[in-house]
Amino acid sequence: MARYKPPKGVNNYVDKKARVGKNVKVWHFAYVGANTVIGDNVKIGSLAHVDYGVKIGSNTKIEGCAYIPPLTMIGGNVFIGPSVSFGNDPYPMSHKLVGTVVEDGAVIGARAVIAPGVRIGKNSVVAMGSVVTRDVPPNVVVMGVPAKVTYNRNEYDRKKKAWES
Repeated sequence: MARYKPPKGVNNYVDKKARVGKNVKVWHFAYVGANTVIGDNVKIGSLAHVDYGVKIGSNTKIEGCAYIPPLTMIGGNVFIGPSVSFGNDPYPMSHKLVGTVVEDGAVIGARAVIAPGVRIGKNSVVAMGSVVTRDVPPNVVVMGVPAKVTYNRNEYDRKKKAWES
């Protein structure tokens, strides 16, 4: 992995100790901390904060104003919507932190809040504005406060296809 070079005219901060894959774009005023590992073809939106020690898989898109704290592990082909906030401290301000895992293919809608230590299952969907306090199984859609399973990923994909046509 080579040293990251921002697109011309883009002000951002990517720590020298971050490992960044090919074709990565980190947009205006975004931050990427030390010892973060970013796969290929990742996009990180303006004003996003990706803290130190985060892992992000290839082909993932993180929208603007998202907060990704230390110890977060994000798989490949994941979408994280604008202003999504992850936690890593179950009892602030504890000295013991716990990471969150987002498995491959997951979708997290705008302004969702993900509690510390939660696992978002493969190909699952978190609806916008949801508050996730428990693990999300693979291939389901969760929504609400607190988030609960409402239907499966196949139904989500069917609804998305109908909407787009």
